[in-house]
Amino acid sequence: MLQLLLLTLAIGFVALLYSSVGHAGASGYIATLTLFSYAPAVIKPTALVLNILVAVIGTVQFARAGHFSWKLFWPFALLSVPAAYLGGYLQLPSSVFKPLVGGVLFFSAARLLFRKRDPEVISPPHLAVALAVGAGIGLLSGLTGTGGGIFLTPLLLFCGWAGTRSAAAISAPFILVNSIAGLVGHFSSGQPTPSFAWILAIAVVAGGTPGSYLGSKRFPVRTITVMMAVVLVIAGAKLIFTS
Repeated sequence: MLQLLLLTLAIGFVALLYSSVGHAGASGYIATLTLFSYAPAVIKPTALVLNILVAVIGTVQFARAGHFSWKLFWPFALLSVPAAYLGGYLQLPSSVFKPLVGGVLFFSAARLLFRKRDPEVISPPHLAVALAVGAGIGLLSGLTGTGGGIFLTPLLLFCGWAGTRSAAAISAPFILVNSIAGLVGHFSSGQPTPSFAWILAIAVVAGGTPGSYLGSKRFPVRTITVMMAVVLVIAGAKLIFTS
């Protein structure tokens, strides 16, 4: 009972942090569940369920703030949805899942630590590039139980395809559609969703609502994101280097 309480508080805190930058928190949920020693079969569907809830909140908040661009969003999302479904359907063995997700967590930590400022020049990608990038991120999001935002957001910024607020506003619905596709794919493979995921759902709504509101108003979270990056590194190391 105590472990579930601590887990619930930690998950709510993760939702608060990630939603403030337009993300739903999947890599943080994966890190937290890993630190609490849950199995990969439990981690993946739980992260997807929580991701969907927070992504809905983030999508609404950032769209209301006027930062969403359908023209930039749809090319990335179009092929990402079927790719995420395929990734969610596939059940990776633990020997593959652990290093893959561990790498995702390290990547996410690096993104938090070395996040860039807005690009000086904004230039949307060519359609073919956006479609290919979306498909690749969608597949990886379904395989790992993330929504893909930890990959899409830095790409949008590093390649000069969007500014910070616009990238957050695009990432939230991108995470939403890919998390839904990944979860549907997971269900199609005959795997259940852990019952305690619905308890954690309360925590992510409680954390994600104020977080996404503050994020849409450019809430500064530099110190806390560095702390979160440390947690991600610890969890990634635990996945990769422990049995």
